[in-house]
Amino acid sequence: MLAGQAPQLHQALLQAADDGYAYVILDGKLFRTDRCAPLTLNRNGKPVHAWYSGKHRAFGGNIQAIIRPDGLPLWTSPVDVGRTHDSAMAAHHDIYATCYWAARQLGLPTLADSGYHGAGPGIHTPIKLPAGATQLPPDQQAYNQLQRGLRAPGERGFALLVGRWKALRRITASPSRIGHLVKAALALTHYEHRHTPTHH
Repeated sequence: MLAGQAPQLHQALLQAADDGYAYVILDGKLFRTDRCAPLTLNRNGKPVHAWYSGKHRAFGGNIQAIIRPDGLPLWTSPVDVGRTHDSAMAAHHDIYATCYWAARQLGLPTLADSGYHGAGPGIHTPIKLPAGATQLPPDQQAYNQLQRGLRAPGERGFALLVGRWKALRRITASPSRIGHLVKAALALTHYEHRHTPTHH
């Protein structure tokens, strides 16, 4: 019931634009869990734990979020297996496509970290160091520093959820329920912060 009160992605972006924010932040987090029996096949056909994240060296579910510049999370995604990369998940759940729409129609760009490199128009990521280069030109270094500075406060969005709701710190329920638990926590967080969506 609580999860059903959380806004949809289009609603969250419309709300951010209506509230006068100049951009939003896209970020991802692995929510750890102990119940991870299912296996899947990797690219080489070898059985692997579906919920194991090699990046984090832990079992859990991947959740994506759209966050306001002040750190309030506006929307969270359904859960995907821990081994799914942030960029692949953003493409699979149409997050990229919706962020393109927000940039074009609402004038609301998205900032993201280097894990989303190559996301496309309207989604701004740090400039990567080219192969063989030792450092970026000064203008590109300045761009990266500015982008990180703007993005940093918003990356507290997941910390706000996990810090307030103990149930999210170590989830012992089925990993498939992580998305519903996070959305329920999001709805309660919106209530506590008196954030009332006007788009339905």
